Amino acid sequence: MHPVSRLLFLVTIAAAFSARAENRIDAIRPDAPELAAYGQYAIGVRTLKLTNPGQIEMTSLDPKAARPDPLPRHDRVLTVEVWYPAAPGAHGETALKAFIRDGKTEVSLHGKAFRDAAPAKETFPLVILSHGFPGNRYLMSPLAENIASKGYIVVSIDHADSTYDSVSHDTPQRSFASTLVNRSPDQLFVLGQVAKLSHDPASFLNGRVDAGNTAIIGYSMGGYGSLITAGAGLAHKSVAATVDDTFWSAPFGTLAIHEAGNRTHERSFDPRVKTVIAFAPAGWSAGLFDADSVKSIKVPVLFIAGSLDDVVKYDGGIRDTWQAASGSYRALLTFENAGHNAGAPMPAPREAYDIDPDRGVTSADHYLDPVWDNVRMNNIAEHFATAWLGRYLKGDRAMDAYFDLAPTSNGNDWKGFPDKKGRGLRFEKLSAGD
Repeated sequence: MHPVSRLLFLVTIAAAFSARAENRIDAIRPDAPELAAYGQYAIGVRTLKLTNPGQIEMTSLDPKAARPDPLPRHDRVLTVEVWYPAAPGAHGETALKAFIRDGKTEVSLHGKAFRDAAPAKETFPLVILSHGFPGNRYLMSPLAENIASKGYIVVSIDHADSTYDSVSHDTPQRSFASTLVNRSPDQLFVLGQVAKLSHDPASFLNGRVDAGNTAIIGYSMGGYGSLITAGAGLAHKSVAATVDDTFWSAPFGTLAIHEAGNRTHERSFDPRVKTVIAFAPAGWSAGLFDADSVKSIKVPVLFIAGSLDDVVKYDGGIRDTWQAASGSYRALLTFENAGHNAGAPMPAPREAYDIDPDRGVTSADHYLDPVWDNVRMNNIAEHFATAWLGRYLKGDRAMDAYFDLAPTSNGNDWKGFPDKKGRGLRFEKLSAGD
């Protein structure tokens, strides 16, 4: 290799490692589809705590003990991260402090959002992000700040009992029961609280949020919750199941609030929710959903999944949910040969590659896919999410063209994709009634 070429090669490699060391969440690859590019707005970010009083304290319930009467209650505190369009001239700190999968290592994530920047003086639709089990409010941060730059208020939830640093290692079933019961109510509570803040003169969100145009984006258990929020009910057999039957259960009938046909569930639908994007939604393969219980989904849903998902299953799981949700228009974007991490998680932070001395493994697999690059998947997800939200929250019919696709690409026929860059993907649609 020529000395100059070798020097340039080494500089390029060093730059790549330097970027990785910074844990970037804002990477856009040169082969990214068109709508993955950041939008016109500078971005601000702030942290809020929202308290939902008098909720059942699920983690104190022992499913093998007698039912307490009354059930214990507590104030359920949810920390949320808010990404929002910022006023021109925004500046400030851009690092986010987040725990990784081990629940004890705090890392810095670097993007384009400025901490506590002044908000733009406009009103924007609301997007609520809901992580998996376990996860945290930063797991989908690449998507969060990307779509905020396009004119959305994006609120990402730390679901109590379900974050990396709050899941009980001694009694994980109790944390999971809390997730099953609380995921959709958390989403609806946050929607209600943000709507109130949009009318609070003391809040930076005052006059900034059109909560009447809201989308829920959920991953895995967040996807499970988003489908319930969209109108899906739980199958009766799953509501009646006990911890002796399955890990996917909650004690003392606490899941009944989500049962298909239950009046409490039917009344819980919030018409401000206009659409859902569900990454690898859990539920069907565990018996929580069935063909009858998902027919009641009331809004358009974009499903995003890997064809080899071995956590919540593709065939016998996500794909079946998509096919059975006949009450609404829905689409399915499939990453061929990808697993459960298709599209949603951020790239693995550098520190996640280190061996955890307590567990003898790394945390990297929590984020990585064996076949697909995380940034590539994030960019594709950002493209489709931009089109979907533009269509169903902003009413932009020009976005329909990005879904008028052949089921598989021959390399150059998908709108918005560079030549030959749609390979490895599948896109399918079903109308309401189909």
